[in-house]
Amino acid sequence: MSSVFMDEHHEMTKTYTSPSTGNTYALHHEQILVVNGEAHGHDAHTADHHAADTHVQPAQQDHGVHTEAVAVHHENGASDTVYVDAVADSLGKGVVTAIENDGKDASHEHFEGTPVIDFSITKSVLGMLLMLALVVFIFVKMAKAYEKRKGMAPKGMQNLLEPLVLFIKDEVAIPALGKKRAQKFLPFLLTVFFFIWACNMLGLIPFLGGFNITGTLSITLVLAAIVFVITTVNGNAHYWGHIVWPPGVPLPIKFILVPIELLSVFIKPAVLMIRLTANINAGHIIILAFTSLIFIFGEKSQAAGYGVGVFATAFMIFMYFIELLVAFLQAYVFTLLAALYFGDATQEHHHEEAHH
Repeated sequence: MSSVFMDEHHEMTKTYTSPSTGNTYALHHEQILVVNGEAHGHDAHTADHHAADTHVQPAQQDHGVHTEAVAVHHENGASDTVYVDAVADSLGKGVVTAIENDGKDASHEHFEGTPVIDFSITKSVLGMLLMLALVVFIFVKMAKAYEKRKGMAPKGMQNLLEPLVLFIKDEVAIPALGKKRAQKFLPFLLTVFFFIWACNMLGLIPFLGGFNITGTLSITLVLAAIVFVITTVNGNAHYWGHIVWPPGVPLPIKFILVPIELLSVFIKPAVLMIRLTANINAGHIIILAFTSLIFIFGEKSQAAGYGVGVFATAFMIFMYFIELLVAFLQAYVFTLLAALYFGDATQEHHHEEAHH
């Protein structure tokens, strides 16, 4: 049994007062004490004569919460039953709620239970949705502009983003996949590049909530999982043949090589996830570390705080501009590696390529 109760405000307390009868219970050395009006508020050692005999009945389940019924016997012969509901918080510490058995379900007053799945909109999810909406809006607008201005020079947003679109097409998709196969995967490659780049840039805007979208492991996990699914679904017989039974390899070596090849199928998307998350978080951590140095030295000496503050601020400005480059580079690297994985999964046999 834990050594804390929870009051009606879900705060830990050493005592519990029943809202229906007014009886007050206290926990002292894992023993339930019945504290009357005079003894309430005194030290637990002075209330030892109010100690109640306790009897823990077999555990039962009440609304999905592990419940122990503890019988509390008063000196005058009366008895109450206190239900102690054992739950675990995120830190793994025991937290309990005490509810007097007055014939009604009072669990709503103290503990509502822990939700299994939380679909609430977090800051990262909000930023992700905003960037998705922004990317869709920009490219839909660009597509309509191309339809209206066929054969004419781009202008405005078209003029800004067209070099990036051509860069991903000519320098990433075609070299990794070839002209024919690049057209199939180019929509995804462009989408993931601009999405990651937009999310990275949002995280660098100061005083806007400090978004860290691509530094969140759950989001990069989904991006890597999408790459894994596309690679697996589009993998041809040549690709799977080299993984499951590599040609031209001695049989004893195959027993070593095949497990490694199968493991690499899962390692590749994991590398995408970890690389993006770690590189985005690294810059933020460095900036936070130098910010903390200002306060650490400032507590020891005001002069030291100002001295370190000047140096730390200058370095943070430098790191901020490095982060602008990293925001683009990480989007590019993720897109390039995804294109290479797609190309590896869909490449044709060398004899067929030579024939064509």
